[in-house]
Amino acid sequence: MTMVKSTTRTWGVAAALLVGCSLAALPAQADYIVTLTQVGDNVVATGSGTIDLTGLSFLSTATGPAGVAPGEAVIVTGPASSAAASLYSGLTTGPTSFGSGGVIDASSGSGDLAGIDGVADELAVPEGYVSGSSLSDTSTYDDATFASLGITIGTYTWTWDSGSSSFTLEVVPEPESLALLGTGLLGLGLVGFASRRRPVG
Repeated sequence: MTMVKSTTRTWGVAAALLVGCSLAALPAQADYIVTLTQVGDNVVATGSGTIDLTGLSFLSTATGPAGVAPGEAVIVTGPASSAAASLYSGLTTGPTSFGSGGVIDASSGSGDLAGIDGVADELAVPEGYVSGSSLSDTSTYDDATFASLGITIGTYTWTWDSGSSSFTLEVVPEPESLALLGTGLLGLGLVGFASRRRPVG
């Protein structure tokens, strides 16, 4: 009976850690989410969701390409060539960096231009964007890693309109790293199971 309880505890801890690892890879709930992942030799940014402009103030129109500046909390996804955007201010909370890297333009990209600038307190949406409309975009940084871009793994969220609207950046580890961690935890569970079944004496 004691062996069964100990084994169950070992498997329970391993399972809980595996579930925790898989949940860490899931994007947070938000209105608009950008996920940064390492895909082979490249870093890929994928954005989707909606942006509610309620509580924000229109600033101006501007043009620019997709890019990142972690040291200034800037991430813009979409076309790598210059595209027109409308800038809004009025962010109420959010980080002013998600790493130490400087300005780097995306190598390629497509979809809607959308982004955040945590230092300048600005949100960018496609020119003529209708509040609440769906957005979808992607940008790729060739021959790059989180380290070379100066990006720190984690979750970063900016909010406005009393916290009812948000823009979230998820920087997630490589899927291979999570798989290796999961395999290691499973191995620990098996070792614990085997050691408890070994006869005494």
